Parts: sequence; structure tokens; C-alpha cells
Amino acid sequence: MAENRNGNVAGGGSGYAINLESYKNRLKSFYSHWGEHKTELWGPSDALVIATPPPSEDLRYLKSSALHMWLLGLEFPETIMVFMNNQIHFLCSQKKASLLEVLKKPTKETVGAEVVMHVKARSDTGTSLMDEIFRAIGAQSKSNSSQSPIVGYIAKEAPEGNLLELWAEKLKNSEFELSDVTNGFSELFAVKDSTELMNIKKAAFLTSAVMKSFVVPEVEKIIDEEKKVSHSKLMEETEKSILEPSRVRVKLKAENVDICYPPIFQSGGEFDLKPSASSNEENLYYDSTSVIICAIGSRYNSYCSNLARTFLIDANAVQSKAYEVLLKAHEAAIEALKPGNRVSVAFQAAFAVVERDAPDFTASLTKSAGTGIGLEFRESGLNLNSKNDRILKAGMVFNVSLGFQNLEAPNNNPKTQKFSLLLADTVIVSEERPEVLTWSSSKAVKDVAYSFNEDGAEEEKKPVKDEPNGTRSFMSKATLRSDNQEMSKEELRRQHQAELARQKNEETARRLAGGGSGTGDGRGNMKSSSDLIAYKNINDIPSSRELMIQIDQKNEAILLPIYGTMVPFHVSTVKTVSSQSDSNRTCYIRIIFNVPGTAFNPHDAKSLKFLGSIYLKEVSFRSKDPRHISEVVQLIKTLKRQVTSRESERAERATLVSQEKLQLAGAKFKPIRLPDLWIRPPFGGRGRKLTGTLEAHLNGFRYSTSRQDERVDIMYVNIKHALFQPAEKEMITLLHFHLHNHIMVGNKKTKDVQFYVEVMDVVQTLGGSRRSAHDPDEIEEEQRERARKNRINMDFQNFVNKVNDLWAPQLGELNLEFDQPLRELGFHGVPHKSSAFIVPTSSCLVELLESQFLVVTLSEIEIVNLERVGLGQKNFDMAIVFKDFKKDVLRIDSIPSSSLDGIKEWLDTTDLKYYESRLNLNWKPILKTITDDPEKFLEDGGWEFLNMEASDSDQSVSEESDHGYEPSDVEVDSDVDDDDDDSSASLVDSEDDEDDGEDSEEVSEEEKGKSWDELEREATNADKENGDESDSEDERRRRKLKALGKSRVPDRRSDPRAGPPKRNKLR
Repeated sequence: MAENRNGNVAGGGSGYAINLESYKNRLKSFYSHWGEHKTELWGPSDALVIATPPPSEDLRYLKSSALHMWLLGLEFPETIMVFMNNQIHFLCSQKKASLLEVLKKPTKETVGAEVVMHVKARSDTGTSLMDEIFRAIGAQSKSNSSQSPIVGYIAKEAPEGNLLELWAEKLKNSEFELSDVTNGFSELFAVKDSTELMNIKKAAFLTSAVMKSFVVPEVEKIIDEEKKVSHSKLMEETEKSILEPSRVRVKLKAENVDICYPPIFQSGGEFDLKPSASSNEENLYYDSTSVIICAIGSRYNSYCSNLARTFLIDANAVQSKAYEVLLKAHEAAIEALKPGNRVSVAFQAAFAVVERDAPDFTASLTKSAGTGIGLEFRESGLNLNSKNDRILKAGMVFNVSLGFQNLEAPNNNPKTQKFSLLLADTVIVSEERPEVLTWSSSKAVKDVAYSFNEDGAEEEKKPVKDEPNGTRSFMSKATLRSDNQEMSKEELRRQHQAELARQKNEETARRLAGGGSGTGDGRGNMKSSSDLIAYKNINDIPSSRELMIQIDQKNEAILLPIYGTMVPFHVSTVKTVSSQSDSNRTCYIRIIFNVPGTAFNPHDAKSLKFLGSIYLKEVSFRSKDPRHISEVVQLIKTLKRQVTSRESERAERATLVSQEKLQLAGAKFKPIRLPDLWIRPPFGGRGRKLTGTLEAHLNGFRYSTSRQDERVDIMYVNIKHALFQPAEKEMITLLHFHLHNHIMVGNKKTKDVQFYVEVMDVVQTLGGSRRSAHDPDEIEEEQRERARKNRINMDFQNFVNKVNDLWAPQLGELNLEFDQPLRELGFHGVPHKSSAFIVPTSSCLVELLESQFLVVTLSEIEIVNLERVGLGQKNFDMAIVFKDFKKDVLRIDSIPSSSLDGIKEWLDTTDLKYYESRLNLNWKPILKTITDDPEKFLEDGGWEFLNMEASDSDQSVSEESDHGYEPSDVEVDSDVDDDDDDSSASLVDSEDDEDDGEDSEEVSEEEKGKSWDELEREATNADKENGDESDSEDERRRRKLKALGKSRVPDRRSDPRAGPPKRNKLR
């Protein structure tokens, strides 16, 4: 970790490389900025000298190191750089010089300067090389008619090591006039480009994930279990989570990640709000009215991010008020970060909030609202204090950090009498409104205030300022413990689901109020009959001496002899063709044509114009040549199949969204390749299937085989989900792309394209005998298969990593990264026709092994209904309702009941609202009723008609007083009793009615005294009479589940707008 903090030595054989495109752009910006602001920011310097110290074990931020990372993308310790108008000098070791050689040509092309290398040997002090550089500076000064050269340098950086100390001494004793250029570099680094912003976004994402997924759960666990853990121990564990992103399920390379500072944990009355603070050896203090401050910062590719949160335990009135005021002030400071404003406006906005709402706290407010952040944790010149008059620009990034230091609470406990509060977020200044990168770690009062009072009393909810993400904060404190009994996971999940139900009903109301636009079927129109032209001119018809049936494959026509004339018909007009022969060796051919207006051949748009036309419906010919008849029939069928296939493909292509053209990698970079892949769906054709190579180019993938016509281009912008599934217990390793718009693979239109490799060969034992587990050949074969599987998985993983790096600069535009299924959350079910193992990912639910793929985007799901859930059931079903009510409800049947708790936990953690029912619902009439009358649906409580718990609690109420949610288009049978009117129009499959009938039948049979064998025989005979003797139990059950039945009835007496119970903090 430490060796990366101040750079690695970049040797020629180390595998490091300088991004020349980035170097050229930034060198140009550097020289332009130097020229435009030479007087006010740069000195006015004729030359700039930058000396970088040796590597250090300490965390430190230097302008010289920042310049290396910004300009070169690598850090070169013990290197001296000198920038002049016509030359750039490097004084360094041989290894570094070999890597910097590549800069000569792009430097000359970009700014017209020559790169001069001064290679220092190990035994050399470098004096002579320094003299050469000084002479070059003096020579340039004389050519510019300057009296004494002005040399800019970074004054605050003290020299380290023999080389830099010698350089500083010679520079000080030289005839040059020295000028501090720190402000110039500060201004140069202030506005970040897209690549820098992406690095900061990734760093902030990691910081938020560590706070949300590790720090908060760990602190909650310590408090709830009353453990004694020191601040320093928490610091060490948090640092490990940052340095190993996989621990918090963040897909960033560990070698690109580092900490900004050792994580800070403070409690027990001793607080220091400076970033230089440290976590002491004292145990975390969490008694009543205690305060815990957590601050963490991470770096990605040397770019920093920061986040700080304060947690309140049984807060008293002073602490609660102080936090509310600080939260408002922090939000005010963030909102003030707009282009054109002065930097000082941020602190002034925060101070005004504190002065207005709590004037007594102004003396304890921090003197600054934060600093600029980037390659340096604190960028000089961008301090958010009350005196900074610099102008904010879009692309600047700030660590907005605000706090109260040493406030006093009215109690006698020295560990809680004095307390401090701190909030910090990483924020980008953008044109519209500030972008908070660490928003996912909530700072709302309800998420940071904890309560575990023994009396269990709950405080009233007090609304406070809305959060930026649109959620509303309440003054409700989460209960960690109550009356010596831990809250169960089921209770926590139920409370969370109640909150989700409220949010979901509000979201559905907004969407239905706005009106939904449905998508069409997306099918193109086939050619009409009047568009089918075989010959444009009668002279184009080929002449024939013999009056016999002919096939013109070029013009796709059939020539039939009718009344002595050859009459052409386009092959698409033929419906069927058949032949037969009689006993006299006479053969007949019969051709039936498509005629508009008949069954299965409706009128098309143009045939309606020619209603008076006469169409030939059928024609038959007789022949004595059976070979010719057979050949004609075969040719017509083949030609018809080819034309139909072509027209179908053309119609499919007509509905495709036009894609941008693939930009090949070319000279910019070598395309990333993954060879020997199979594709699904496969290309058409009857030839032997071939493997191909997948290549990643500038804006898309290209898959191609050795055949020229077998090629598929997939644009990055068209990819909705990119999935990588390595082989573990499966036979294949695969990459799967789920697309926004359809593309053509061969002649197939698809939204899913998959590339895979079989990791195991199919082996058949010829002897048929079982082989021993200790057989050396068997063991060797297993080892080979395991090695092959690991190698293939590693090849795919390397490809995925390289593509992720390629996407990284475009992440803001593409929002794309390879996702990997979470096998531990998987479950078995039947999404289509056969049972499959269905696995969630972070953004979707997938099944990628069967040929009919399943990819469900979680963000498109409205609710999930778990059906046939009850005691004694071995399986249950899942119905997924989409936000687009015009889409069919997706059913996953026959899920083992053992997976129920895991699925409910997964749905809850992904903030998906689910309901449970004992029977299956008929969803088409439900969705039709909702879309026909959305107001009534919302008035009746929205989706709460599915709430089984609400209906179960009302079983003591008579059915006559219940009014379930019923679609208007379901008719009520007239022959049922009045008491059963509600159930007759229900939406669920009624098993009760069938059970009642079976019970009555059994009673009647028992009265007759029949045995069980007789009853079974009669049931079998009845099945045979109904034609159901071949049906399996699953098929009978499936038919039964499709019928309409009884509906559960929600509680109409309860107020559907009533708020759900509080959600507890401990998840």
C-alpha cells in the first residue's frame, strides 16, 4: 500500500506506459494556461522547474507528484523537470529515461518543444547535468532579450535526498530570479476533465460503499452486541475494506485503489475535526447521549474522495437540534456551489443557516466549509472559507466538510458532556446543480440517530429538510434493542416492506397520473400482393417451345401453361403445392394460391382497391413424366422457402433501430480479443458451425468467423446489461449481452446475444464399467478438466477487466460495466418450459444457460407477488409485474419452498416490494382494470389488495361486509348463492370450490359403501372419458391454476393512506 502512495519507479520493463493522447491534450492545456496567465499566476516565469522527491512510506500530497500524475499518468520519483518555451528537460535515471523517450515526438507536434534527456548514472552526483540545464535556461533568456531569467518553482516543497538538495542549493545560488508558481498549478488542476471526473466518481463510489456496507453495519453490530472494540481496530478493518474493494462488492482493481488518510473513528468526548486527526486506542463509546464520528477517504488512480458521517445514540434535545441545523447548513453550502459564484458563497450560506436557526452555535462552527479535492486531498487556493474570492467553474470538485466543534450538552458525564458533529461529502460543480457523489451514504436524521431506551418509548416523527435524492427525512430513531429481545429479521423486513408499499403506491400514482405510453408490437408489414412483381414487361418472360411447367429462379416466378400460353406467377402467391400419382403411372400436380379475402388470407391494404379483380385459386396439371413432376414440386417448395425466409428477414430488419457504425480500433489501440467462441443464437445455414473471435473496438464489439457473411456488431450504447458468468458447476463460461434494441444475428432478430466456450469435453466410457475414484487416469483427467476450466475462466476474466477499463472513460455516458451473477442468491424455478437455476445480479435477474434466455431488469419491476405460499406446500410461484402494464406478467413456477426466505430477503435488500398469496392470480384482468380506472385502483389502496396479512386479520368479519378488489370485466355467475357473489368474480384460482365438490362426492360414495379401489377405478375411467388420461400431475395442476377463483379481500375499513410503521435502522 505505502509504495503506491508516492509513486512507483517506472522502468522500461515494468509494463507501465504513458497515455500519449492524454499527454498531448494536457500538455497543450498546460502551455496555454501558462501563456495566458503568465503574469498573474506564473510569476512571470520564463522557465518552470519541478523536482520530485524520492518515494516515502508516509501519506503526503505534493504539487510535483500531482503534476506527474496529471501530465504523465505515472509518478517519477527523484526526477527533475524543466519546462521552457522551446525545450523540456528531464534529469532522471536510465530506466525512467527509457520510458520518457516516447514523449519526444508528441511534444514536438503539440507545443513545438524539444525533449532533452539528462541521464544520471548511479555513481554520478548530477552536478554537470544540472549545469547543462542552467546553461539552457540562460541561453533561452538571452534569445528572448531578457535581462535575468525568471524561474518558477514550488516554494513550499522542501528538497529531499542528495539529488534534490544539490539541485535546490545550485538553484538558490544561481543568477536566476526565483518565483513561486504554486497558484498557477492550483488553478491548472482546479477544473477536471472527463477522465479525472470519472476517477473521482469511482473513488467516491468506493468510499460510499465502504461506509454503507461495512462501517455502518459494523458499528451497529458492536453497539447491538455491546462489544468492546477500539477506534484503532475499527480503523484497521475499514482500511482493509478500502484496499480490497471486493469485500464491499465493488468491482474496482485493488492495485488502483488506496486510502486518502487512515480512517478516523472518534467517540467518548475527544474529537478533532481536522483531516490530520487519528483514531486512538480507546474503545468505541456508545452509551446514552454519545456521539460517534466516522470519516473515510479513498483514492482511485491517485484521485481522492472524502466522506464523513456522525451517528447519535439516544440523542438529547441539544444534540438533535445541533445535528438538524448542521444538516441544513451542509445542504446550503452544497447548493451554493454553482458556476459563476464566488468560492466564499458556500461558507456564507452555511453560516447564515446557523446564525438564523441556532445563533449560539456559530462560535463552534468550523472556519471553513471544505476544500477543493482531486489529485491532492486539499487543493491550495480552493478553501471554502469566507474570504476566498475565486470564481467557481463547472468541473471543479470539492470536499464539502462542515462541523460543530466542542458543543456542550446538559449532563454530568465527561464522555458525553462535550460533543462534536461532522458531515462531509464529495461534490462536483456542474452547470445545472451540484452533483453529490457520496449521496448513497445517507445523512438523514432517521438513518444516523439510534435509540435503545429501556422504556421502549418512541418519539414523534418530525419532518426535516428533504434529501437531495427526493426521500424525506424524519426525526425517528431506529431501535436496536427492546426489552431484552432482539427484533427478528422478519419484523425488520415487514417494516421495510410497509415503507416500500407506501413508496410504491405513490410512485404508481404519479406514473398513472402522467399516462403511460405503450409500445407497439414492433412488427413490420409484409409485402402486399400487389407489390409482388415477377416481370415488369411481357417481353421479359422467357420464351419456351414446350408447354410445360417451368421455374424461373432468377425472377422467382413459376411459368404455368394455361390455354396455350405461359402465364407467370410470383412464387409468393403460391400457398401449397403437392403431387400424386394413380395406378396408370399418371401424375398430377396441384397448386393452390393465396387469395385475398379467404380464411387465413385477409385483405391487405392494396387488394381492397381491386375488389373486382379475378384471382386464380387453384390449378392442376396432369403429366406422364413423374420425374419432371417431382422435380417441379421440389423446386417450387425450395424457391418458396427461400423467398419467404428473405421477406421475413427483410420485415424484421425494417423494424430495427438504426445503429451507429462500428469504429475500428485501428492505430489508437490494439483491439481486445477473445478467440474460439460460440455464439447464441447461432447463424443460419446448413453448413458446419464455426467458432469465432470477439473483438472490443472504440464504440462496440465485433464477432466474426472465418466466413465473410458471419459477422455481428454490437454497439456499446445498445448494451443494456453486460453479464459475465464463469463456469463453476456448469459446462460453459459465457459473456451475455442484453440489448436495448433488437439486432439481427444471421436471419434472427434478437435482444440477447451470448458468447460461450465449453469448459469440459463430453467423454463417454466405451467399456461401460464404472471407474474407481482412485484410478490414476480418472484423477489425471479430472485435473486436466479443472485446469482447462480455470484457464478459460481466467481468459474471460482478463477480457472483462480490459473491456471495463476501456469503458471507464465513458462510464458516465454508457453507465455500463460487466455484472456477475450472485450464485449464493440463486434458486430453481420454471421460467419457460423447463426447470432452471435462476440467479440475481446487482441489476437484474437472469438465467443464461437454457436457449430461451431470461434477463429481467430490476428497475423495470413494479411489484413481485409470491403465489401458492402456505403451510404444506412444497413449491410456490413468482409473478413479476412490470411498470409497463402492457407487458405480460412474467411467471416463474415451481420454486422450492426452501428458497422462500432467501428470495424474500433478496427482494427486500434490493428495495422491491413483494406480496404473498395462497393462490395464483389471473393478472390480465387485474392489469386491464388498473389501466382502465387508475383512480379507483389508487382510492382502494393501490397494491394493498394483495396484502395477505391484511386480509387474514379480517377473517372474523363476515364476507358480506368485505369488498375485494374486483375487475369490472369478470362476470358473476347467476346460479351461485348470494353469499358467494364476491368469490364468483374473483381473480384467483379457486381450489375451495373444487375441494367442496370432491368432499360431497366422497360423502355420497361412502354412503353407498364403495371401497377405495372402486373409487380409484371410477376416477380413472372418468379421466379417460374426459381425454385426460395422459396428463401428468403438473399439467393438471397448471390447468387448474389458470382458472378464475376466489380473491382475497383487503381491509376496506382501514385508511389506505395511513403511513406504514417506522423502519428500524438495523437491517
